[in-house]
Amino acid sequence: MTTTDPVVRTASGAVRGRREEDLAVFRGIPFAAPPVGEARFAAPRPPRPWDGIREAYAFGPPPPQEAAGLAGREALRALPAGDEWLTLNVWTPDPDPAARRPVMVWIHGGSYRFGHSGSPGYDARLLARDGDLVVVTVNYRLGFEGFARIEGAPANRGLLDQVAALEWVRDNVTAFGGDPDRVTVFGESAGAGSIAALLAMERAAGLFRRAVVQSLPGTYFSDELARDMARALAAEAGLRPTAADLSTVDPRELPAAGEALGAKMLQYADRWGQAAPTRTPFAPVVDGEVLPAAPWRALAAGAARGVDLLVGHNRDEFRLFTAVAGRLGRATGEQAAQALRRYAPGADGEAAYRAAFPDASPGELHERVQTDWLFAMPSLRLAEAQVTGGGRAHVYELTWPAPAVGGVLGAAHGLDLPLLFGTFHADLGLLFFGRDEPSEEARALSSRFRASWSAFARTGDPGWPAYDTERRLVQVLDAEPVVAPYPEETTRRLWEGYEFAALPLLDSGSGLGA
Repeated sequence: MTTTDPVVRTASGAVRGRREEDLAVFRGIPFAAPPVGEARFAAPRPPRPWDGIREAYAFGPPPPQEAAGLAGREALRALPAGDEWLTLNVWTPDPDPAARRPVMVWIHGGSYRFGHSGSPGYDARLLARDGDLVVVTVNYRLGFEGFARIEGAPANRGLLDQVAALEWVRDNVTAFGGDPDRVTVFGESAGAGSIAALLAMERAAGLFRRAVVQSLPGTYFSDELARDMARALAAEAGLRPTAADLSTVDPRELPAAGEALGAKMLQYADRWGQAAPTRTPFAPVVDGEVLPAAPWRALAAGAARGVDLLVGHNRDEFRLFTAVAGRLGRATGEQAAQALRRYAPGADGEAAYRAAFPDASPGELHERVQTDWLFAMPSLRLAEAQVTGGGRAHVYELTWPAPAVGGVLGAAHGLDLPLLFGTFHADLGLLFFGRDEPSEEARALSSRFRASWSAFARTGDPGWPAYDTERRLVQVLDAEPVVAPYPEETTRRLWEGYEFAALPLLDSGSGLGA
């Protein structure tokens, strides 16, 4: 501690952060009470007040989760321990209540089952400094704790945690130099899926003015599908899918059931359909109460017309998953055909894809249709739904290829993260950039990301025209960024008329028990 370390008073008590170069940084501030004991599987509760000054020097412990997302079990054990999972972190140029800077609130991804706000790849120092912003990063409950659809508990507890964090921002961010009337939520992958859900949720209305949705996954579960998955998840732990039963198990032990089920989800393909191959039994649930409708339908009906939207995707999204699995370019003709039959829209979707991409190899078709179904088309259609509902949307596509491994990763899923945060040598940044110093081209594109996102947070305009369904202009982010008609027009036409909706339960038989 030094005499210059900043102290800020929140509604729950005073916190002391650290002065780090030209920023004040506060880590591990609780925005809700620990969700354990009687609070387990409940909606988030207000944080416990404290006396004196609480040191906000270290990130809070990550929520219980599968080890895969944190580089293995050893890395998971090395992180802070404890039950205070629901914390957030603040980077601010100056905690002066008169400053009223724009605020950006980061919601991390991780398939709704792993990740945490203290990951090195989410260090918000450059974004706060370059954009003259207050940046907040938040934790939320994951996996079983946050998203399993169990009896005796509200649905979408992870989303309710995010709402609680945004309420904390509304009530406290002025003291950190932020403007509660200029809050932008931004997130990638499952974080983007969370934000799309927040746009459709009445409980989140008025808590943010703008939203950035990066690589929106199209996976939302119907209530019936989520309950069926919860039965299978609980069975892995030898329990019933009830809050009472599951509360008898330490929350750090339950992720093993999610890992076990994820490894064999393909066995449930006849029941869970397109959700089964994702190997992810967690997603926001369209339960009719917390989340009343799938985001595309809600936005088309005008649910978020008062929120400025920035949404986009990467050109080669699915390549990350084939590369990590060691299967890059190795898909067989039968695997490509199976993916086309499973995901391509319409009764003749496979034939339509083959006709649209006649020179594509089996590996390219396998990757293309999964990129389109899982990320590209859900993202584009969210923008179109927003426009249909009377709102405003800006669209981008990242086409710049990552330099590592000879560029074979292309513009894969997650490449936008090290570019946006400038964290080239952390987390996914190591995969995409290796340990070499990033090129001037990479640094320039990284600066472009931060400048555009900051401008959007400040004004609602990232620096290129709003999207419309006539010109379809988007920002193409490459070595030489250009504004052009949406580059994936062939794909867009293939998916025209397809309705993204909550994934259904295909077979409601009694195979998993009552």
